[in-house]
Amino acid sequence: MEVIRLQYPNEFKINENENIAIALGFFDGLHIGHQKVINKMIEIADKKGLKKAVLTFDPHPSVVLNPKQQRTTYITPLPIKERILEEYGVDYLFVINFSSTFAKLSPETFVREYLIGNNVKEVIAGFDFSYGSLGKGSISTLEQYKEFNTTSIVKEIDHEKKISTTRIRKLLSEDKLEEANRLLGRSYGIEGIVVQGEKRGRTIGFPTANIEPSFKYFLPSLGVYAVTMTIGSDPKIYKGVASIGVKPTFHENHKVTIEVHIIDYDQTIYGETVMVYWEHFIRHELKFDGLDALIEAIQDDKNKAIELLKDK
Repeated sequence: MEVIRLQYPNEFKINENENIAIALGFFDGLHIGHQKVINKMIEIADKKGLKKAVLTFDPHPSVVLNPKQQRTTYITPLPIKERILEEYGVDYLFVINFSSTFAKLSPETFVREYLIGNNVKEVIAGFDFSYGSLGKGSISTLEQYKEFNTTSIVKEIDHEKKISTTRIRKLLSEDKLEEANRLLGRSYGIEGIVVQGEKRGRTIGFPTANIEPSFKYFLPSLGVYAVTMTIGSDPKIYKGVASIGVKPTFHENHKVTIEVHIIDYDQTIYGETVMVYWEHFIRHELKFDGLDALIEAIQDDKNKAIELLKDK
């Protein structure tokens, strides 16, 4: 897959001999609603012999359009989004820098410069996709162009509610991990590097890998989780119990950290890139009166994680 980063004004033009089917959207999470858009694009491209493309934006438009509620953390940071789309067999990923200047673009200019100008013959997007200054462009305006066909993907519903990135972020923040994973269509994963920590865990019999996220991820709520994990390029799945928190038993106002106790594993893995998959929420973070109470709770967490992950 070729990743093409675009600015405004757009000076890039695709090879004139290549015609394109393109899926439009921000696609944070690449949840099952997004997957429907991507799969429809692939279906149309294969049927009509077109190149497969996705057009997205970076950063999230809210950084420019809604600074009071700007979204600077992601379920699928751009490098992860790139990997997933490559697995789909996408030929081109267009990433437009969503700047203040780009946000002022008229819908007509956006279509002419970024779609028609790049030989787009099929446009696929969610029913609520908007574009151009003040979001004046919509699926309805796209359908008016004769240079390409437009396919609108209807709202994907689960339990009578729209499946959306906003909904999944809310579920992750409310300890509803299993529901969030169901809407994602996979277990939520966070990639990171194993770094040196305080090494307190090994002194109480529960050594942990301290994970520094590689990208600006949206983190689940503070608490303890049953997780699975891969280490480096090894496809083996390890099981563990993880905490996201500030270690209130030992600290006040300390930064949030991610620690994973890998079950039945005793090797040193500093510097390794790992992927932590968040499978089940166990409990909220607590402040304990002493080490004995903490050790007892961690052992209980480990036992629960083993039970919850028995089918993994």
